[in-house]
Amino acid sequence: MKFEHVAFNVPDSQTHARWLIEHLGFTLYRAPDGPTRMQFLADETGRIVLELYTNTAAIIPDYKAQSPLVTHFALATPNAAAESARLQQAGATLVSDDTAPDGSRLVMLKDPWGFALQLCQRAKPFAMP
Repeated sequence: MKFEHVAFNVPDSQTHARWLIEHLGFTLYRAPDGPTRMQFLADETGRIVLELYTNTAAIIPDYKAQSPLVTHFALATPNAAAESARLQQAGATLVSDDTAPDGSRLVMLKDPWGFALQLCQRAKPFAMP
């Protein structure tokens, strides 16, 4: 099996998706019509797909109140400091900025809706196929 996508129920999937597209460089992969306003976003490789949807029939977590250790998605970057500053200018909030024992820099932010984003400047980047 291969990873297809990961999905999160958010309060306003369309507005949230637009912010991620504008500030993280994602592309809108699919946005099928329907009451849950599904937004499938792809990273620049097209290898990872994130689905945001709004379905009030289920619990929409209070991401602002939730620790980023519960749920976050991580993004690889060669310059975590610059990306953190840029995203904060766009409305993200800094949660933490740490250096791991291996020298990796891990910056945790919350986007304007409180969803946690981790910027990973790895000392040894993950090998991607």
